[in-house]
Amino acid sequence: MVFHFRCFSFPYVQDVRETTTVDVFHTANSRFVDASRMNQTVAPNLNVSLTLRNFTLSELKTATKEFHISNKIGEGGFAIVYKGTVKSLQHRSFHIEVAVKQIKPGQQGYRTWLTEVNVLGEINHDNLVKLIGFCNEDSQLLLVYEYMPKKSLDGHLAPNSNQPLSWGRRLNIAKDAATGLEHLHNAKIVFRDFKPSNILLDNNWNAKLCDFGFARDGPQDGRTHVSTMVVGTKGYAAPEYVQTGRLTSKVDVWSYGIFLEELITGRPPITRNNPENNSQCLRLVCCYAGAEKSKLIVDPRLQGYSERSMQKVTLIAKKCLEKDPKMRPTMSEVLEMVRDAIALENQQVG
Repeated sequence: MVFHFRCFSFPYVQDVRETTTVDVFHTANSRFVDASRMNQTVAPNLNVSLTLRNFTLSELKTATKEFHISNKIGEGGFAIVYKGTVKSLQHRSFHIEVAVKQIKPGQQGYRTWLTEVNVLGEINHDNLVKLIGFCNEDSQLLLVYEYMPKKSLDGHLAPNSNQPLSWGRRLNIAKDAATGLEHLHNAKIVFRDFKPSNILLDNNWNAKLCDFGFARDGPQDGRTHVSTMVVGTKGYAAPEYVQTGRLTSKVDVWSYGIFLEELITGRPPITRNNPENNSQCLRLVCCYAGAEKSKLIVDPRLQGYSERSMQKVTLIAKKCLEKDPKMRPTMSEVLEMVRDAIALENQQVG
């Protein structure tokens, strides 16, 4: 099945100073971050929730078997993640599985650690990964989360996935992700790095947003936007944000539109080198309603889905990818449309 979109492209400069596994932009400070205090043992800007556990370094070394490579389950630009077990506070004889994120040394790593503690210490929701606790000891910064057995969504969308997701399951994940974003926006927080690798799945395929290190306050008190340095992952950042640094919640809506296209096609957004002889400059190509028509091909692994539901999601993606951010829907409006798409899918299944 083929849907027709339109394509456009825009340039951005990639920061090549950062040797990370993920191409990212860099961020300015927000109320969640005070980078000038990164070397202090106790962060003065840390808003610790009473629900968060303050783990000792010894506890987390024991939990991960001294951060043994056999327990490593992931690595990003600023952290390595290990699977571990810690004692339950409610039942000391029981242990619970956790994911322990060990922050790499550096200013940006400290910023992401502090932001995650402050964001997840303030808000709690079924579609946001649960932060159990943290550790700040001997220059080691760590975060302890609930363990999500089915890991991140991007692995399940990959061409070599052993268990391709059905269309119905993709729709439910889209609903969960939209619900999580809606909750953040209601709290006046912009995620700024929404993408499939930042969506984790539990044993029942429920989706939860993770990695809040780039989150920050959105515009408040009647302001139209927040001016900030650009942060995000190439292919998912909204063009107006990349070009101007003006941040609104519609930046996340754009990223959600890219995410929907990825659910439809099973492929990530396309990037290519700038034709100009400049290795630091890349050009993002994204299919959406713009100038020239292009085909959006449905993932060939999808079988037996409702074409009406697929058309609905294609339309939602198109609305999210409006070039003018003011024309994009809110995440509350997006969530309602996704629920309508699920209803159409359920009609065919039923």
